[in-house]
Amino acid sequence: MRKSILGLSASILACALAAVSAPAFAQDEPTPELTVTGNAAVVTDYRFRGISQTDKRFALQGGLTVTHSSGFYVSTWGSSIDDYVAAGSDQELDLIAGYSKTVGAATFDVGVLYYYYPGSGGGNTDFVEPYASIKGTFGPATAKLTANYAPKAKALTVDGVHKEDNLYLAGDLSASIPNTPLGVSAHLGHSFGPSYLVPVGKGYTDWSVGATYTWSHLTFGVSYVDTDTHFRPNAAAGNFRDAARGGVVGSVTASF
Repeated sequence: MRKSILGLSASILACALAAVSAPAFAQDEPTPELTVTGNAAVVTDYRFRGISQTDKRFALQGGLTVTHSSGFYVSTWGSSIDDYVAAGSDQELDLIAGYSKTVGAATFDVGVLYYYYPGSGGGNTDFVEPYASIKGTFGPATAKLTANYAPKAKALTVDGVHKEDNLYLAGDLSASIPNTPLGVSAHLGHSFGPSYLVPVGKGYTDWSVGATYTWSHLTFGVSYVDTDTHFRPNAAAGNFRDAARGGVVGSVTASF
């Protein structure tokens, strides 16, 4: 349940480098109207707002984004999940549409996500979540504030009767280490409930710290993820793994 992050595409970067290195008499190539970017990843645990979606096991993930030069974009992202997430479904598919615009050092982004769980047996598992964020870049560092709000829906119900909504607020800080392929990041978020997205009580906080190493089109990541709550989704079946307990998550991502 995580939207893909839009970044500078390889094609735009290539055009920029070509413009810098080309002779003065060469005509500048126009910026493409559409840019397509994608990624595929293997993670040791799929964490959504601090909660494991795979019972602390490996997940396969991938995404594709098409961005128009105007700032509008559409994206899709998917991951394998455990069947406790959505009534027996073993796959999550996010469908995303939004608009992003940069003004000075700030980038504003608004859009909507649709969470779709194929094979959920006709259960009320799918829901919509609009989002908004503002991101600022300061030298090698980037700070981002995000708000996600899912309107009342049966998919978020706790008691099986009343519709519930959910609000998630988060802050992220990341930085690249100059003249190295290394990066570091930190995240802090809070989920307001009750809803299906809040495992216990009326809300909980999640956080993480991590580091990445980029080589060519591959990014290797490691992070520590934790929450201030507990969630044992398979306790009735004798599996007492705490999906909200802190742990180290590793990842390998290929971007194209």
